[in-house]
Amino acid sequence: MTRVCLVCMGNICRSPMAEVVLRRVLSDHGLAGQVVVDSAGTGGWHAGMPMDERALDTLSRHGYDGSLHRARQFDKGWFGDRELVLAMDRDNLRELRRLAPRGAEVRLFRSFDPAAPEGAEVPDPYYGGIDGFLDVLRMVEAAAEGLAEHLAARGGLPG
Repeated sequence: MTRVCLVCMGNICRSPMAEVVLRRVLSDHGLAGQVVVDSAGTGGWHAGMPMDERALDTLSRHGYDGSLHRARQFDKGWFGDRELVLAMDRDNLRELRRLAPRGAEVRLFRSFDPAAPEGAEVPDPYYGGIDGFLDVLRMVEAAAEGLAEHLAARGGLPG
């Protein structure tokens, strides 16, 4: 079983959207039983809260259900249980790498989108309008497809 954790800052917008999308995409690729997906934030100020309503609405309008999500903070002890930790942006990537033990696989989520430029991030839509959430959805759908293909080619294993 491979475990993947998606990480943003507060775990109420980007990473939970990516979690919901990735679960669906993995299921579509026949990997649901081989890959476990969760999400967290590097900060804990939203812990226990549901997903941002704009994120939830965007997912819902596109056939996804994020209603069960509750935010939580990433714990450095999780590196031992997760083969792949994926950050939404470079700031969170830096923080995760600071916490990570040697050998942990930590990278940007969009690195799995073959159409994204190197170093591409999923921008934080929190302080913007609803269009930013739709942009995030499109980015995470593309990255999720790329990650699913990557994992399928390796029998569900990162690498």
